Amino acid sequence: MDQAATNAICAAFAGAVLEFPFGAVPNVWKVGNKIFAITNAPNGVSLKCADAGTAEMLIDLGRAKKAPYLPRGGWVLIEWDSMEADEVAERLATSYACVRASLTKKQQAAIG
Repeated sequence: MDQAATNAICAAFAGAVLEFPFGAVPNVWKVGNKIFAITNAPNGVSLKCADAGTAEMLIDLGRAKKAPYLPRGGWVLIEWDSMEADEVAERLATSYACVRASLTKKQQAAIG
């Protein structure tokens, strides 16, 4: 998995918006103005897990690291080539779904 493949997955989610608040790198993906993924941050993708327990498990197993600059409580950094592409895609989908579910009903309806 790399940044281009990760960006392609993120772009396919309804209402996903790519922003560059810190310059060309990292790429910040948002839904409803809330971050669900940051690619190449650094040399991987930061994303939200379904819960803090899942994040801790991935960190304890050495499959992920604590995401830099993001709050505890479920955010991890998955370095490129540390997971199979299909697992990263699944974790991106989970991150997107978790963040989207935190939006108001009106925001969710606007996304479609």
